[in-house]
Amino acid sequence: MTQVEREGENGKEKEKEREREKEKEQRGVKRPIMPAVIPESLQEQIQSNFIIVIHPGSTTLRIGRATDTVPLNIPHVIARKRKQQGAPVYKESMLLREGLNKPESNEQRQNGLKMIDQAIWSKKMSNGARRIPVAPDQARAYNKQMRPVILESNSGVKWTNTYYHPEFLVGEEALYVNPSDCYNVHWPIRRGHLNLHAGPGGSLTSILSDLETIWTYIIQRYLEIPLKDLKYYRCILLIPDIYNRQHVKEMVNMLLMKMGFSGIVVHQESVCATFGSGLSSACVVDVGDQKTSVCCVEDGVSHRNTRLCLAYGGSDVTRCFYALMQRAGFPYRECHLSSRMDCLLLQQLKETHCHLDQDISGLQDHEFQVRHPDSAALLYQFRLGDEKLQAPMALFYPSAFGIVGQKMTCLQHRSQSDPEDPHDEHYLLSTQSKQDQSAKAIADRKTVSKPSGFEGDIRNQISDVPERSHPQELELTSSQSGCLMTGNDSEEPPTALMSRKTAVSQFEGKALGLDKAILHSIDCCASDETKKKMYSSILVVGGGLMFHKAQEFLQHRILNKMPPSFRRVVENIEVITKTKEMDPCLIAWKGGAVLACLDTTQELWIYQREWQRFGVRMIRERAAFVW
Repeated sequence: MTQVEREGENGKEKEKEREREKEKEQRGVKRPIMPAVIPESLQEQIQSNFIIVIHPGSTTLRIGRATDTVPLNIPHVIARKRKQQGAPVYKESMLLREGLNKPESNEQRQNGLKMIDQAIWSKKMSNGARRIPVAPDQARAYNKQMRPVILESNSGVKWTNTYYHPEFLVGEEALYVNPSDCYNVHWPIRRGHLNLHAGPGGSLTSILSDLETIWTYIIQRYLEIPLKDLKYYRCILLIPDIYNRQHVKEMVNMLLMKMGFSGIVVHQESVCATFGSGLSSACVVDVGDQKTSVCCVEDGVSHRNTRLCLAYGGSDVTRCFYALMQRAGFPYRECHLSSRMDCLLLQQLKETHCHLDQDISGLQDHEFQVRHPDSAALLYQFRLGDEKLQAPMALFYPSAFGIVGQKMTCLQHRSQSDPEDPHDEHYLLSTQSKQDQSAKAIADRKTVSKPSGFEGDIRNQISDVPERSHPQELELTSSQSGCLMTGNDSEEPPTALMSRKTAVSQFEGKALGLDKAILHSIDCCASDETKKKMYSSILVVGGGLMFHKAQEFLQHRILNKMPPSFRRVVENIEVITKTKEMDPCLIAWKGGAVLACLDTTQELWIYQREWQRFGVRMIRERAAFVW
């Protein structure tokens, strides 16, 4: 073979090699192939673009690869075709909830609004003058005479096409399903927990099926990952700070065993929020659409005693704003809270017009468009005054929401025993060291000489055990709302146990304002040094408090209400509502993406084989928080 021929052969081989490399690159975009060593060496590190971060919210699902700059934001809703004609119809409103139509609701609402008006009047404007309140009557006369202007005969918005009768629709398509079509619309998560209810599709199995369908559909359609390739991927799942163990267990099982991820890390939203904002310690205030959670995080650890979950959020502010606008003669009279289209419109109006700026006063003229499917596009003009400030202030005076007979404040309770997890806190309580048991015996003997009235108090005090002995036990040590100590239920006398449970239930029945919840959470920190840290770093995430001047407003309220002893020693109270110019809604998801890149995360992975063999015990073993 001549030299020319040899060079030609080499050139062809190089060309083929380049083509093979190109083909591999193209394949890697949609169908990445991981090394075959994964089943044998489970500790093998994995690239971040093979990790999917899932942050399931009550209204929005945030999902994407850990390497993505921002996640996908998809409405967390599914519409399922009814099985047959005449099957039960299930409709769930985006804004209506239990407890709004009780006899006491209206009175409570009026009392809340009076407190808001008093607070608005008492705080001076930046020029030192008092704010002059605007009566609703002033706007009502103008708004009542307003009539819509027809912009176009067709709004350009259409209902989702269901001509081919798909079995299910997800996200925006589910939101825009015509109510007359034979579909039931389900929100799998409400107020931060799985949406269990007595209606069709309300069982645990149905809800998990809905979650699996939504997540697999989005992964295939938007992330362009075939389901059969999920064995090459791992997942980071963000869960609420106050979580239901059974629900978390079922979701992990679904992701590993049904969807087929090779590994998973489970972490809490508040800790991920600190990762996403680049803070080592913070009091994390997550104001979502359905619930608000407050928790103090220090060096990547969420202090369990500081966790609070408030059963109100942005959707309650939207409903309150609608009631205030109705009082002022809202010109769009066909608006109804049971209509999904109207709920979306009201949410848009809240985000556009509401604020927490005391300096904006008096009546202002506004306009908005109504573009509903298969209808004309209408333009309305209307006038508003203090309603724009009153609605978001309801977060600080939640009685204005008019919710009666509902559990408004949730604390971290001891969970029920799980037969698959024998080493839970119930096991730890029953196998305490002999030293603890002998100490209890000595203390019990001493109580014999004491009057019976002291028995409950003493037993409460001596049943104090290390934190890991009570992973999910309720412990409340706030000076503001009384000391609700927790002990071993089985060891306590019935009278002491009943009084403690009554105190807890009374506290949980109260609707704490956002500022009071933050102060309570910080007050539950173990040391004054930690409390000072938290006062100087209050991180607000989520989309429920994204109002103009919210940062200054919250900072002013915390400063005025914090204990005087701390007011002297804390150099500056800092409320952070926007870190690194990033959308507050995305900070927790971004923290999950940061977690995927940390070297220490390698110790937190729970692999499919391990889950098959050991089940929920792997979460206790690997989770970065006390399970």
